[in-house]
Amino acid sequence: MIDFEIFFKKYETLVQASDKIFEQVKKDYPECVKCVEGCSDCCHALFDIGLVEAIYINHKFREKYQGAELEAYLEKINSIDRQIYKLKKKAFKEQQEGKDEDQILNEMAEVRVRCPLLNDSHRCDLYEYRPITCRLYGIPTAIGGRGHTCGLSGFEEGKNYPTANMDVFHKAMLKISQELVTTIGSKYYGLPEMLVPLSTALLTTYDEEYLGISGNKDSDSENKKRTTGNDK
Repeated sequence: MIDFEIFFKKYETLVQASDKIFEQVKKDYPECVKCVEGCSDCCHALFDIGLVEAIYINHKFREKYQGAELEAYLEKINSIDRQIYKLKKKAFKEQQEGKDEDQILNEMAEVRVRCPLLNDSHRCDLYEYRPITCRLYGIPTAIGGRGHTCGLSGFEEGKNYPTANMDVFHKAMLKISQELVTTIGSKYYGLPEMLVPLSTALLTTYDEEYLGISGNKDSDSENKKRTTGNDK
């Protein structure tokens, strides 16, 4: 069994930093941060996560759910994952046909897909271990120099506010993922660069075969497709 603990601790340091940023902005702009218990607006946004975050959340998810309960949950997740796959396939096809990339990204940002971890009471079943993207939703963020904020918040367009730079977090997580791949001796050097939806991360079995350290001769592309019950 692979020991991910050292990489999990490094990731948790980033989690703590993201929580600190959110709480500071919430303290300074209480009238703008509208996040309240039961609000699930952020739980319908499409986004991807990197290797170390995916493995971390997968690990926590499978600690909490096991046996028949896990299998039932994975079945629900698989349905959502197929939906996301179709949306991404459509976007990729449009890009290949020459459609403006910014337009595609803007359209994808408007798509709402229910998070697989959102339960019927509009609560997150893995709230304590939710992704960093979820933790910073509700305050101004920037990705690739473009600003974003929750449409339900009180932050006004055109005004200057403290902004969480998501690129900094993404680069830090990429570095941890690269260290992980190097440390375990994976033959799949591209794994740290791979981004997946949360649904795919929860479905995937991050074992030695998937991570490229089992001596299996399967190709890199075949391994990337190997996810539990996710034979699209």
